[in-house]
Amino acid sequence: MKLLLFSDSHGNVANMADAVRLERPDRVLHMGDLARDAEELARRFPDLPVTYVPGNCDGRRPDLPEERVFTLEGVKIFMTHGHTYHVKSGISLAVRAAREAGARLLCFGHTHEALCEFENGLWIVNPGAAGSIARPTYAVAVLEGDGAVCYLSNI
Repeated sequence: MKLLLFSDSHGNVANMADAVRLERPDRVLHMGDLARDAEELARRFPDLPVTYVPGNCDGRRPDLPEERVFTLEGVKIFMTHGHTYHVKSGISLAVRAAREAGARLLCFGHTHEALCEFENGLWIVNPGAAGSIARPTYAVAVLEGDGAVCYLSNI
């Protein structure tokens, strides 16, 4: 299963749509800022499942959970925008929460800085900012068996 990971699109749905057409994923995960961008992407690609959480710029969204923990293809995923874990000051709180949840893949955003690393059985992925004017980025996670392989790319 191929996942396309976005964060911090900030109104730039076109960049995400370009990446969807290029990568042809099985599912999209959007880590907030802005949730309405994820909703628009889902409207543009109605056969593509889109899972998303709100970010700090989304205002109050009682209809959406701040984070999601779920399993796809045997891989437990922890999704959050990251602001509630203060990731701009360091990722240790988010990593701890993901490990406590038993996740193998942590997906977050908020910093606008792309990150993809594997640490003691946990993929830690921030797809960067899909809405960046200078250097928009995204991430891909390929789930196979009970593991994953992740990488970053430019839009």
